Amino acid sequence: MREIRVGKNDSNQRLDRFLKKYMDEAGTGFIYKMLRKKNIKVNESKASPEMMIFEGDTIQLYLSDETIDKFIGTKEVRKSKLAPRIIYEDENLVLINKPAGILSHGAGEEFEENIVDSLITYLIQKGDYIPRIEKTFSPSICNRLDRNTSGVIIGAKNSEALRLVNKAIKEGSVRKYYKTIVKGTIKEDFEHKGFLIKDEDRNLVDISDKQGERSKDVYTKFRVIMSKGGYSLLEVELITGRTHQIRSTLQTMGYPVIGDRKYGNSVVNDEFRKKYGLENQWLHGYRIVLNGLEEKLDYLNSREFIAEPDQLYVKIEQELFR
Repeated sequence: MREIRVGKNDSNQRLDRFLKKYMDEAGTGFIYKMLRKKNIKVNESKASPEMMIFEGDTIQLYLSDETIDKFIGTKEVRKSKLAPRIIYEDENLVLINKPAGILSHGAGEEFEENIVDSLITYLIQKGDYIPRIEKTFSPSICNRLDRNTSGVIIGAKNSEALRLVNKAIKEGSVRKYYKTIVKGTIKEDFEHKGFLIKDEDRNLVDISDKQGERSKDVYTKFRVIMSKGGYSLLEVELITGRTHQIRSTLQTMGYPVIGDRKYGNSVVNDEFRKKYGLENQWLHGYRIVLNGLEEKLDYLNSREFIAEPDQLYVKIEQELFR
């Protein structure tokens, strides 16, 4: 028999969800069967899959150590050499300035540097996260950016912070602002509402003014910072956060983002590649305003955080709009 004491980061969740994370190599059917047969109990009493567990509870696994270890598997911590560019940090959150060219989180079996593993490695080195103590939780990010988009990423150090920020984002209380440079002269602020549909095979999206069977609504606001010489510098506020929303919306409206290899203008992109070495879209999530945070994170409400762009972005902006 093995006994697990529920810690703070595993509290306030369904028992079956905890068990699926704790024994992630075990099938759902096996876990439910063990609960029915009373081979898994909570506080020495019969437990149901939907039962909520809380800090201080004990879970008894009446299984052999060999079986438990087999189902737990090997939880490898992938060490990152990428030092996170920290904008702000406290006991709950880490705000990171993600550079262009870096994934927000790992993809697939083969390791590639990404913000999540960078965050975890940093917190392990600080002693803020000790994997062997945690049963199922690991630090995570609350929002993501495309590989070639830079800007603010919110990282959560504990499960409650992760839950509260995710809730505020889902409710639309966290305001996210981007800067971008597009080809075209735009003189007035505007907003766009439409519908987005994703082509999974090509990893491309299309924007339409008509709702389709698999489409999702998109809503974006644009403010003109400056327009000069056939280019415009825009501030973009994401009201909905969909895949490639900003880039595809601007391309649909005839204002391609410079450097954008998926939705941009190839002639314009070649010019900026030759002159500046720009290899990706000039799109930077430069500002985030936190609101709607409850309980232990309410001290961050109305706080604004700025992520400075890379020097290449600054150089292009200054030379186009000085």
